[in-house]
Amino acid sequence: MSRYLDLATTLGSRIEQGLHAAGDRLPSVRTLSLEYGVSLTTVQQAYRWLEMSGLVEARPRSGWYVPAARRAPELPQMGKPNLRPTDVTDWGQVQDLLDLEREGETVQLGRGMPDVDTPTLRPLQAALAREGRHAGIASLHYNDIQGVPALREQLARLAADAGYRATPDALIITTGCQEALSCAVRVLCAPGDIVAIASPSYHGMMQILKEAGVQVFEIPCDPLQGISLEALELALERWPVKAIQVIPNANNPLGYTMPQHRRLGLIRLAQRFDVPIIEDDIYGDLAYGWPRPPALKALDEDGRVLLCSSFSKTLAPGLRVGWIAPGRYFDKVLRMKYTNSGPTAPLPQIAVAEFLRKGHYPTHLRRMRRQYQRQRDIMTEWIRRYFPEGTRVSQPRGGFTLWVELPELFDTHTLDPMLRDSGIVIAHGDIFSAAGKYRNCMRLSHACAFDARTEWAVRRIGEAARALLDPAAMERLRA
Repeated sequence: MSRYLDLATTLGSRIEQGLHAAGDRLPSVRTLSLEYGVSLTTVQQAYRWLEMSGLVEARPRSGWYVPAARRAPELPQMGKPNLRPTDVTDWGQVQDLLDLEREGETVQLGRGMPDVDTPTLRPLQAALAREGRHAGIASLHYNDIQGVPALREQLARLAADAGYRATPDALIITTGCQEALSCAVRVLCAPGDIVAIASPSYHGMMQILKEAGVQVFEIPCDPLQGISLEALELALERWPVKAIQVIPNANNPLGYTMPQHRRLGLIRLAQRFDVPIIEDDIYGDLAYGWPRPPALKALDEDGRVLLCSSFSKTLAPGLRVGWIAPGRYFDKVLRMKYTNSGPTAPLPQIAVAEFLRKGHYPTHLRRMRRQYQRQRDIMTEWIRRYFPEGTRVSQPRGGFTLWVELPELFDTHTLDPMLRDSGIVIAHGDIFSAAGKYRNCMRLSHACAFDARTEWAVRRIGEAARALLDPAAMERLRA
C-alpha cells in the first residue's frame, strides 16, 4: 500500500473512533510529517484522500479540520413480497450492459469487475507466464473432471477459513461461479419448478433461472439483515419450492452480511421443509471484517447446502476458475459438469494453486478489503453530496458495489440518454429482479482505483437525476 494511504487509514480510524471530534483542528502537515517520518507531499495526499471521503475539510489559511457531523444517507427500503412466482424478464438489458462494457472511453460504474491493476496480483501473473512456458503438451490434454488436485487441496484449506470442512475429493472445479450456480440449478430443478430467491439478487443468477425454465419467487431483503425469513416461510408453506438461493456474505447488490441468528433460522426453515439451499459465496473473502464471516455451509448438518464460489471477484474474472461444494448432490453435479462443459482449463488452475500455496492470497485480500472499504466511504460521500434529496444508499459490509435508491416514481432508464452521451455506464436496478422491480434503483461499482473522472461521473449521474426530478434544474443543465 502507498504510504499516503497508510497514513490516511490511520488518521481516518482516529476520526471514526472519536479521537478527533467534529470541529477539531487536525495536526498540521509539518507535524504529521515529523511524527510519521514521511514527506510533506505524502501528508498532503493523505489529507486530500480523507477530504474526498468527507472525513476532513480544508479551511483556507487555517488547516485541516474534522467537519461538522453530517447525516448519513438512509438505507434502501425493503422490497414488497411477491404474491406468486414469476418468470424471469427478458435478458436484453443484461446483454446491453455487457455490450457497453466492451466500449472504450467509458466510466464503468455498472460492472462487477474487481481492480486487477494491483501489485499484489503480480505473483499470479508470473505464475501464469511460468506455467505457460513449462507445462508442455500435457496442459493441452483433458484433465480430471473434478479439477486439478493441487487446487482442490488449497481450496479445502480455504474452506476451513470459511468455517466448513471439505476434503479435496468433495470439491468440483468449475468454469467460474456462473457454471457452479448453473450446475446447482439444473441438478435441483426441472422446467416449471419454483426457486425462492433473495431479492434484489445477482442478475446472472436470474438469467440462469430463465434459461433453466424455472419460475422465481422473490423474497424481500432487509438491507442489513438479509432475506426475510417470515416471507420465506410463507412462500414455503404455500408453494412447492424446489430450492432457495441466497448470497449471505457481502451480498450482491445490497452488501449485507447476514447475522448468525438469521442464518440459523434459514437453515432450520430449509430442514423443516426439506429444501436445498444454493449459496453464492463469491464475495465472502472480501468481507471487510476479520476473520471473514463463515459461509452458510458452516451450519450445514445434512449436506443440503451447495456452496458456489470463484476467484472472479477476489482475483480476476478472466481466470474462469470457480468451484462448488455440492454436499449430498456431489454425484449429480459431477455428471452435470461433465455434460455441461467437461473439464475446466488446467493452466489457470495450476497458477492459482501456486499463488495460494505460496501465501500470496491473504496479502492480496488485505489490500483489496482496505481499498474497497475506503472507496465505499468515498463514493457514499459523493452520493450524499451530489444526488437528489431523499436518495437512499446501502452500507455494504464487504465487496465493491453500492445499491442506490432514488424516489419511488423515478425511472433510472430515463438517465440513459444523458449518461451515455457522457460515456458513463450504470447497472439499472430492474435487472436484479425476476419481475423487473427496482426501476428507481441502480448499482454502482467502487472497485477500481478512483480518480477525478470517477468523481465527475458520480456528480454527473446525480446532476442528471436532480434535473429529471426538477424541470427548472433540467433547463439549467441544458444551458
